[in-house]
Amino acid sequence: MSRVQLALNVTDVDAAVDFYSRLFATPVAKRKPGYANFEIADPPLKLVLIEAPEGGTLNHLGVETMAAAEVVAAEARLSGSGLETTGVDDTVCCYAEKVETWVADPDGARWEWYVKTADAEQFAPGLTVAAADGPACCG
Repeated sequence: MSRVQLALNVTDVDAAVDFYSRLFATPVAKRKPGYANFEIADPPLKLVLIEAPEGGTLNHLGVETMAAAEVVAAEARLSGSGLETTGVDDTVCCYAEKVETWVADPDGARWEWYVKTADAEQFAPGLTVAAADGPACCG
């Protein structure tokens, strides 16, 4: 089963974890400095919180799949329909190893189609969470 991902920039990840834990009655699934994510069953949602000075803004959206083949199929469908994608890549981002592709909507909202293949101990190669406010990681 796939689920939608919502990644938010927040000014205080501890306060956000407390709020979203209570809002969705779900404990945090992964917690790292400046980063947290939730695997919410109802509604099916992957909620990602990234601490950033500007806070309160959308970081990116996504669709988490269960297999790399689903990412490859989505990329083929998206690019086949004329949308510009990043192609399928194996990467490390948001404390996870992933197979992913990216596309942006007409207003620049970034969508990630991905499958997590393993946990990672770093936010992204060579990046801290504070430095990850641009396209080098998560978009």
